Amino acid sequence: MATDWLGSIVSINCGESLGVYQGRVSAVDQVSQTISLTRPFHNGVKCLVPEVTFRAGDITELKILEIPGPGDSRQCGDLQQTEMGIPGVGCQVGPSQNGNGKVLKKPISSSAPQNIPRRTDMKNQDIIISPQQQCSKSYMDRHVETLTQSKGFRRRHNSWSSSSRHPNQVTPKKSGLKNGQMKSKDDECFGDDIDEIPDTDFDFEGNLALFDKAAVFEEIETYERRSGTRSRGTPNEKPARYRHDENILESEPIVYRRIVVPQNANKEFCTDSGLVVPSVSYELHKKLLSVAEKHGLTLERRLEMTGVCASQMALSLLGGPNRLNPKNVHQRPTVALLCGPHVKGAQGISCGRHLSNHDVHVILFLPNFVKMLESITNELNLFSKTQGQQVSSVKDLPDTPVDLVINCLDCHENAFLRDQPWYKAVVDWANQNRAPVLSIDPPINEMEQGIDAKWSLALGLPLSLGERAGRVYLCDIGIPQKVFQEVGINYHSPFGCKFVIPLHST
Repeated sequence: MATDWLGSIVSINCGESLGVYQGRVSAVDQVSQTISLTRPFHNGVKCLVPEVTFRAGDITELKILEIPGPGDSRQCGDLQQTEMGIPGVGCQVGPSQNGNGKVLKKPISSSAPQNIPRRTDMKNQDIIISPQQQCSKSYMDRHVETLTQSKGFRRRHNSWSSSSRHPNQVTPKKSGLKNGQMKSKDDECFGDDIDEIPDTDFDFEGNLALFDKAAVFEEIETYERRSGTRSRGTPNEKPARYRHDENILESEPIVYRRIVVPQNANKEFCTDSGLVVPSVSYELHKKLLSVAEKHGLTLERRLEMTGVCASQMALSLLGGPNRLNPKNVHQRPTVALLCGPHVKGAQGISCGRHLSNHDVHVILFLPNFVKMLESITNELNLFSKTQGQQVSSVKDLPDTPVDLVINCLDCHENAFLRDQPWYKAVVDWANQNRAPVLSIDPPINEMEQGIDAKWSLALGLPLSLGERAGRVYLCDIGIPQKVFQEVGINYHSPFGCKFVIPLHST
């Protein structure tokens, strides 16, 4: 008898966790206490799987939405009608063999996926069932009672127990909108078969090529020319565009050569903004520093300013805020600082002190001398108060590559230091360490350097540096403009808002 219910459309409520399912009964197993639905809907949405099976223990409530006629399980019970509207609307099953048929008023269920018709369309529809179906239905009623009562579940008898909805009750058929008219509208909107959707992608490029943009704009331009209307610009008229740092007002012509030296420069550089910065000779540069010191820019001030600018550039080369932040304590950078016993070395020690104050591991190499310059002694006293490390032997330098090597070994006056054993040993170590090198105030082109630099930092005005100096940067050490004029240099600051700027060879 369980096979008599195959093809019926039912609604199964599985509680809040599983939700409500609707579909056509495809199998009822009395032994395993299971029921299977084909082409199921879950909470009003069509399932991706063709069939689902429920155990009696999972069913909280079961409603019968439609019973198919004998021998015609798919004539009017196609679930596609449930997708579009009220299930079974306008569905008529033929009379039984003896010609006796009964009309059953079919209730409308809100669990099934439905659309909302007009007010005049919300009417109950009628179906005709035979006495054989009544017997089959009585068995289905008893079978559902067995499934639900055995597990202690509550079942609503709104379909069959009420006398007002007895299977033998006849309800007059009510008039309303023709089901065929509503179904035709649904088929017109949703009736396309999903298998007919093309698999190929839309050819955007090919369709875009069909649009002749030049011809369209030419037609618009011709029309505007004839009608005398110029409400919009043509494609050939491009409005002027300005950058955020450009002035839209007319101003005086830009003068790029704002620094003029008394003698012809051997080499010229330019800044990022295009200003020309000429090089000066070592003698003129030395005279400039001497005049500045006479006016109050003492050696200690110059060393401090050079150390600040050099440390700022070194911190930028080490990675800046991406490397030096509290989250990267395990990536503390290491800098090897190579200094000689002269003023250039004192500039390097000042730079090392500032780097150590910014949590950089600094290893300072300075050879042992019986008598040191006062500037070096003062800088060493300050450096000793930091976390930096001072060594005097090449053997104490790291064997592994460091993050940066700062070279302050070379000096303009003391060329004899290059013949010292410690100088040659340090040069060999720097060339074998394979770390990038920053030179602070390197010597001029004629004086050979033992270590090739990747970057070089010049003070005030650049010297005529050679190719081994690498990329040249210029730092502002605080020399006033009138001091430049006193030595014969017509000077206008090229630094702008920065203290260290890059220079490019012209």
